[in-house]
Amino acid sequence: MTSTMQRLHLTHPLHFVIGLTLWCVWFVAVYGGHAVACAVAPPAPEQGVFTLVNAILLLVSIVSIALLAALTLGCCREAKRHEGRLRFNAAVSAGLYLFSTLGVLFAALPIIGIPPCL
Repeated sequence: MTSTMQRLHLTHPLHFVIGLTLWCVWFVAVYGGHAVACAVAPPAPEQGVFTLVNAILLLVSIVSIALLAALTLGCCREAKRHEGRLRFNAAVSAGLYLFSTLGVLFAALPIIGIPPCL
């Protein structure tokens, strides 16, 4: 278990792609789930934004933002603790996690203000 944690430590180069992959999975899940929900059981337009579809999409978005933000902060802290290559890896990972967090936040904003299935 210890060797696995060392391999996936926040200074590992694999974190360069994890943030963008999580953003991609979120994007496919939210917009694919939205399309399926609207095809199967669209809510009444009179409900506005307060629908079960929007609530679930918002919940998934908040969980994704929290996860990506926690990874961003973790990588920032690790970058301050290390030197050289490990610091570079953690700093670049933090930047990519931050970019992914902002991407989820920006793409999730319409969930708050636009009724689903228009």
